[in-house]
Amino acid sequence: MKFTNPLLKGSLIQRYKRFLADIILENGEKITAHCANTGSMLGVNDPGSEVWVSPTLNPNRKLKYTWEMIRVGKSLVGVNTTHPNQIVQDAIQRKTITELLGYHSLRREVKYGNNSRIDILLEASKRPDCFVEVKSVTLRRGIWAEFPDAVTTRGTKHLSELTNQVKAGNRAVMFYLVQREDCAGFAVAGDIDTVYAEALAGAIDAGVEVYCYKCKLTPNQISLDTPLSFER
Repeated sequence: MKFTNPLLKGSLIQRYKRFLADIILENGEKITAHCANTGSMLGVNDPGSEVWVSPTLNPNRKLKYTWEMIRVGKSLVGVNTTHPNQIVQDAIQRKTITELLGYHSLRREVKYGNNSRIDILLEASKRPDCFVEVKSVTLRRGIWAEFPDAVTTRGTKHLSELTNQVKAGNRAVMFYLVQREDCAGFAVAGDIDTVYAEALAGAIDAGVEVYCYKCKLTPNQISLDTPLSFER
């Protein structure tokens, strides 16, 4: 996924009220950027960190910038949770996710289950439908990328919906997209959300597939990189 306009570099002052971030750009201008991340952003919101923002293309939008990345150590981390579905879609269409090959139709945000929408629905003749739920991962502790970074009742509901699809004879995939390069594997943050960890274990036992990939990030684009091992 390439950014439409070049990103602007700055320094984070603070993230607050969940969706706002005060930032000083390299030219000295102080801005308030939209933070499209509903998680706690544990470990990726330290004041003084190098950050990157995108200017809006909508002249009527109140906030003229969106917070896209932060540098943690030597690694850039993508914090915008609106991008992962597009990144995964691009990778599927380029046939770079071997686990998701062989489908002729891809649809986004399709209604299913109990008032839910699946991130990506893959379809092909003479094959069961494949329901793909995508989660953005930014948390790193030790050498592991971890999810979630806060309690997620919505995420637990999604696991239940995927399990129901397996029971109905379809294929269901939980896809964790790690928006950073500095992790050796993926694990569930069971100490942060025990209910989610238990729900994921149950979903796996029921036949839900789990895949995790890390990303390559530059101020110009974010792209799918290589798979990470899943440590249960």
